[in-house]
Amino acid sequence: MAHDTPIIFAVGIIGNIVSFFCFLAPLPTFYRVCKKKTTEGYQSLPYVAALFSAMLWIFYAYIKTGEMLLITINAFGCFVETVYLVIYITYCPKKARIFTLKMIFLFNFGVIFLVILLTHVLAKEREARIELLGWICVVLSTSVFAAPLSIIKVVIRTKSVEFMPFTLSLLLTISAIMWLTYGILLRDIYVTLPNIVGITFGTMQMVLYAIYRKNKPVKDQKVPEHKDDVVNDENGNTTQGTVDIEIGEKKQDQTEHNNKTREGNNIRLQQHN
Repeated sequence: MAHDTPIIFAVGIIGNIVSFFCFLAPLPTFYRVCKKKTTEGYQSLPYVAALFSAMLWIFYAYIKTGEMLLITINAFGCFVETVYLVIYITYCPKKARIFTLKMIFLFNFGVIFLVILLTHVLAKEREARIELLGWICVVLSTSVFAAPLSIIKVVIRTKSVEFMPFTLSLLLTISAIMWLTYGILLRDIYVTLPNIVGITFGTMQMVLYAIYRKNKPVKDQKVPEHKDDVVNDENGNTTQGTVDIEIGEKKQDQTEHNNKTREGNNIRLQQHN
């Protein structure tokens, strides 16, 4: 059994509880998606990354043996994230749906299969497999923790935290702190290192929320659901297609309004004559 002392087991249980609420935190978001039948400006990458991370840690815990706390919470995470992605794919635009499916097949099938293959081909002994898989988990999980960078960029660009739920950001930070403590107590460097990165990005999100929390939500402007929705203008400045459409619509509305005003004036002049 990996949990040598009650303290380690207790920290692991607390980590499970916090992670449980982390996985459930997006429920209001997906309730809103189902109700409105649109994904609005929400992106799928964080959920693809979360599913990928959960699958990876289940395999690590299986190879190491005795890590039941890692298996239980990540099995629950796999189930929940799959449900979220099914809902997202159901209501997202066609372009975002294709992008999301590509990411799922790339990471949750392709990369996972490659990791399993490399682990069994390059390492024959159990300890060697744990070491190899552990470092693979460190590298890939660190990349997963970097997934919120896309949301951070959106917050900085729009100066709004509308698409960065505070509760989820806070819970993810607390979860990273608990699993960092668990890894230190267990003397498992592979669990410890990724959570240092998680705490760093979680802190960044908390700081951004404190800065922009009082700003009004962005209206009539949806966040691009993947990178192809962002285009560059002739001067190299990044602009969003929906902004151009919005401006065009406003100009068209103004033109129609002016035409109607002129027609009304002409009618009144004719009546007067």
